[in-house]
Amino acid sequence: MELRQILSTKSRAVEVWLEAWVGGLGRDERYPRRLVDAASWSLFAGGKRLRPVLCLLVNEACGSPDERVMPLAGALEMIHTYSLIHDDLPPMDDDDLRRGVQTCHVRFDQATAILAGDALLTEAFACLASLADRDVLPEVVSGLARAAGFGGMVAGQMADIGAERGMIESGPGTLEFIHANKTGALLLASVVLPGVINHLDPVRLEQLAVYGRSVGLAFQIADDVLNETAQEATLGKPTGTDREAGKLTWTAMYGVAQAREMAAAEVQRALDALSGWGPSAEPLALLARYMVEREY
Repeated sequence: MELRQILSTKSRAVEVWLEAWVGGLGRDERYPRRLVDAASWSLFAGGKRLRPVLCLLVNEACGSPDERVMPLAGALEMIHTYSLIHDDLPPMDDDDLRRGVQTCHVRFDQATAILAGDALLTEAFACLASLADRDVLPEVVSGLARAAGFGGMVAGQMADIGAERGMIESGPGTLEFIHANKTGALLLASVVLPGVINHLDPVRLEQLAVYGRSVGLAFQIADDVLNETAQEATLGKPTGTDREAGKLTWTAMYGVAQAREMAAAEVQRALDALSGWGPSAEPLALLARYMVEREY
C-alpha cells in the first residue's frame, strides 16, 4: 500500500472516531452549542492527522487492531488542535489562516477560541479514560500530560516566545530545546505510548523513542524549510511569517540547504531504529521519509 493511501485510510479512521465522540457532545444539551461548533471548526478543518496516524501505525506494527489505541489517537489530535487554536491567537502568532480556512478566533471570536482550546485539551483526557486496558492507563495518562504540559509542548512554546522576544538566549541549544518540546514531545508520545499500551519490552520502547525523537525533529526542520520555500496556496497558511516575526528556526540558524541536510540525517536515524522490526514497520519507514519529501 502506498503512503498516500495509508495516510488517507488511517486519518479517516481517526476522523470517524472523533466525529462520533464530538457528535455526542453536540447532541447533549448540557454543552454550549457555540463552544462545540468552535472546537469542531478547528478539529475538522483538515490537516495531516500526523500524530494519531503515527499512533495507529505503531499499534499496527505491534500486531494490534486500531480500536486498541483509538482513544489515544483521538486524544492526541484534540491536544494538537487545541495548541493550534491558541498558537494562532493575536498574543501568540496572530494568524488568520490555518489549514486553508479561517482560524478559530477569526471565525468566531478570541474568547470563544480560548475556551474551545481549553475544552479540547480537557476532553482529550476523557478520551483516554475510555482505553480498554486499564492496567496501562496511569502510565499513558501521565505520559501524555508530560508531553503536553510543563515538560513538553507548552514548555517549548514558552521558550519559543522567550527567544522571539529576547528574553532568553537564541542559540543552538535553545533551538533544540524549543523543537524537542514544542513539536517533538507530542510526536514522541504518539510513537511511544502505543508501545506502552501494547506492553512492549524496554528495548522495543527505546527503539520507538529514537524513531519518535528523530521523526519529530525532522518534521520541525522540514516545517521551517517549508515556511521559507513553499507556496501559500500549497501550505494552507501564510509563508515567510517565521522570518518576519524574528523566530528562532532551523533555517534562520543554519540556512535552508543545511537545514535540509539535517532533516535527512534525522530521517536516517529514525529508519535505523526500525531496522529490526521487519515488514510490519514499513509504513513507519515510509512516513519518516515523507517528513523531508512533503510539500505542506
